[in-house]
Amino acid sequence: MTKNFIVKLHSIAGLIAGLFILLMSLSGAVLVFHANLDALHQPAVKLSSTKNISIDSAYRAIQHHYPHAQISNVVLPENSSSPFSFFIYDSSYKTGKAAMQVLLHPQTAAVLKAGGSNNFVSWLSKFHNSLQLGKTGEWLLGVFALIFLLSLVTGLILFRKNIASVLLFKKAVYKRSNLHQLIGVYALLFNLMIAVTGFWMQRYVFKKEFYQSYDYTPVLKTSPSIPFTFDSAYSNIKKQYPDFTAAVIYFAQSNSGKTAVYGSRASNAYIHSRKFADAIFLDSAGAIAKTRLVTEISADDRYDIINSQLHMGRFGGMGIKIIYFVLGLSGGLLSITGFLLWWRRRKRK
Repeated sequence: MTKNFIVKLHSIAGLIAGLFILLMSLSGAVLVFHANLDALHQPAVKLSSTKNISIDSAYRAIQHHYPHAQISNVVLPENSSSPFSFFIYDSSYKTGKAAMQVLLHPQTAAVLKAGGSNNFVSWLSKFHNSLQLGKTGEWLLGVFALIFLLSLVTGLILFRKNIASVLLFKKAVYKRSNLHQLIGVYALLFNLMIAVTGFWMQRYVFKKEFYQSYDYTPVLKTSPSIPFTFDSAYSNIKKQYPDFTAAVIYFAQSNSGKTAVYGSRASNAYIHSRKFADAIFLDSAGAIAKTRLVTEISADDRYDIINSQLHMGRFGGMGIKIIYFVLGLSGGLLSITGFLLWWRRRKRK
């Protein structure tokens, strides 16, 4: 494999995926702060007491406000100043064909806000996941992730001899003309990680199931009352798993169905999801029917969780987010500087 061939391959990969890399880099860097930005769109909660209402009370309040709604799930408040975030299907919103988010006051159960979560962050998240093009966009993401990975590998091969010089701060390589190379070296491991984890998340687009069409029409069905006292059931969960903290609850849609409680145990590794690492399923009597703890699942499933956490930077605190934001912009800078290098070379010919 000659150097000229690798140079051409690197240039072609960069040109094909350049715009994609730029858009994914910018949107990904912003989405590292997804939760923080999302919180800005939530209405302010005026504290009426220091104790939140029970989950049972919040569920009954939703049934009172929307008696015919199909109640899908709720994201629990993290503290006394954040609301219950219910997602329901009701004929009053898009004829029940799309989920409506209902924010409940954590102490009074008053409706603070109801409607679609159609803010800029939600739009940007959908853009980052599918380019706002549905399945076509998802397929493009999978293909471009491979091309991005190819551009990184070929760049590594081309400039491997200069990596030590860059890391040792040798003056000879610190030139304006080497900006593309410098950015590539300093962000190499990060961008390789982003490309690999991004492709792994999109690998489903290369499976035949992705191309199958499903003729499914959702049927709106009023959710039943919870057939048990959830707070008592949660107390029983805490007795068996004292370090477990619930984050999201998916409600049973029939009296015989199972309620899924997602969360995490304090003993879990920091890299595991705080909201979806562990799942505990309750039967119609509120007893634990089965569990799907992160320590019990297969190595493949556990890797999927870690892969997602790594790609999104959802482990650690604000320090990790800032690092991801800064390094996340490097992909866009590589795209711009790479294009400028190609353009200058072309003008010289």
